[in-house]
Amino acid sequence: MIEIEDLGKVFGSRWVLRGLNLRVEKGTTLTILGPNGSGKTTLLKVLATLLKPSKGRLAIGGRDSKDGAEVRRLLGFVGHEALLYEDLTALENLRFYARMYDVPAAEARIKTLAREMDVVPYLGEKVRTLSHGLKKRVSIARALLHDPPVMLLDEPETALDQKATGILFETLERFVGQRTVVMTTHNLERGLKMADRVIILSQGKIAFEGTKPFDPATFPETYFRCTGAPL
Repeated sequence: MIEIEDLGKVFGSRWVLRGLNLRVEKGTTLTILGPNGSGKTTLLKVLATLLKPSKGRLAIGGRDSKDGAEVRRLLGFVGHEALLYEDLTALENLRFYARMYDVPAAEARIKTLAREMDVVPYLGEKVRTLSHGLKKRVSIARALLHDPPVMLLDEPETALDQKATGILFETLERFVGQRTVVMTTHNLERGLKMADRVIILSQGKIAFEGTKPFDPATFPETYFRCTGAPL
């Protein structure tokens, strides 16, 4: 579902991603770990076509990433920014994205996702008035609207309270095996529980790659050996 060949991304003179080669099969969940500055967020943004790679090739669902509009129809992306219009209400945002992706039975789909994300009471509120956690929950609903086969999640639990985190991961666990998921997280327990595969990034390179079963007891030692940083 995702193919990366010799992928690199440079900012100025600094290579943030260097020579990445990776295949993610349809229906599998890949967890990406790594310290701050290792390139995790940059990689997710390149996969989401929000950044163009400086070198190499990226294809999603057999489509080259240069076909941006077509590739984005295959993707749901949840990042650090909510990607919502601040002066529109949560409902107006969801309706806008539903129109953009030609979502069938859009109102019913919006209501279903709003219930799942527990944001129904806030649909009439302008996004700029919502807490960061509520914005994240609306953002997750936005990402799921068009039922994408690939979900890209950049530390999705950031700024969520315990209840919202539970809602998020219950939602993700429901479509494990049905969608291709690429997720960065600092939550080792959840990351390993959901993953079919794990990679550790260090200085823009893949320092470790493994498949389940994973041993949470020994993984911190592996992580430290690869990155020189504690979990």
